[in-house]
Amino acid sequence: MTTVYFVIPCYNEEEVLPETVKRLTDKLEKLIHVGKVSTDSRMLFVDDGSKDKTWSLIEGFSSENRYAAGLKLSRNRGHQNALLAGLMTARKYCDCAISLDADLQDDINVIDQFIDKYNDGCEIVYGVRSSREKDSAFKRGTAQGYYKFMKMLGVEIVYNHADYRLMGSRALEALSEYKEVNLFLRGIVPLIGFRSDYVYYERSERFAGESKYPLKKMIKFAVDGITSFSVKPLKIIFNIGIIVCLLSIIFFIYAIVSFAAGSSAAGWASTICSIWFLGGVQMLCIGIVGTYVGKIYSEVKRRPRFTVEKLLIHQDSETE
Repeated sequence: MTTVYFVIPCYNEEEVLPETVKRLTDKLEKLIHVGKVSTDSRMLFVDDGSKDKTWSLIEGFSSENRYAAGLKLSRNRGHQNALLAGLMTARKYCDCAISLDADLQDDINVIDQFIDKYNDGCEIVYGVRSSREKDSAFKRGTAQGYYKFMKMLGVEIVYNHADYRLMGSRALEALSEYKEVNLFLRGIVPLIGFRSDYVYYERSERFAGESKYPLKKMIKFAVDGITSFSVKPLKIIFNIGIIVCLLSIIFFIYAIVSFAAGSSAAGWASTICSIWFLGGVQMLCIGIVGTYVGKIYSEVKRRPRFTVEKLLIHQDSETE
């Protein structure tokens, strides 16, 4: 029988965690009752250096709920690293792992479909939003524009998919071979290959607490995704450089011809505009190149992506 682990990254989730544990426990018990998963299945809550009572709650649930397990990171490492830490820990104990957020926005009722597709031979199953009608117009527009932009850059990414997915043991082992420090799992997972499928669902409103992804973090996450999986921005810079050089040559020839014809006149405004335009292009290009250089700097240091401080998993009536 299939052993499944729910991997749930948590950062300051004390408000929503009790309800999350309750609903996921009910779901897991129903799956066990109908014979879809084994009694060794667990919910693995990963505390990503929370500043509130998140870890205390996880410890409490772990002691009183045989299906609740906890993983505490030594400090805050970000959502993607926390998720990876949970997946790499879960792969030692399970046949497949399902990653989902702690805020109860992912529809847990479709987990049965995840398991069915895994049993049918799919090694990776993506949870895909069927619509974005509940999003604000700004969020919907920027999200859809981002996915299209990523596709245009040649990045293999699943449209309207976040981090709600099932990964089998072979996919998890393959994921462990990807050693990059700048993590963007939505781009890495499709590179793994294996047979995959999709499950469509409606995303709900957050049950409690505040979103851990404000606009600033969303922009950073988007930039990380682009620069981690595509060098096209560098090629765009090169093309812009060529175009600007050609325009400069054209204007230079025009200036010489105008001077020879005696029709040249000092143009203060056009000179200032040209200087500001070229200066802006140069700063933009330097910034993009700098982003790539910074990523190279992070990668070559090979620092650990996370450090586990404590692990609590009930196994055969024992706690690790």
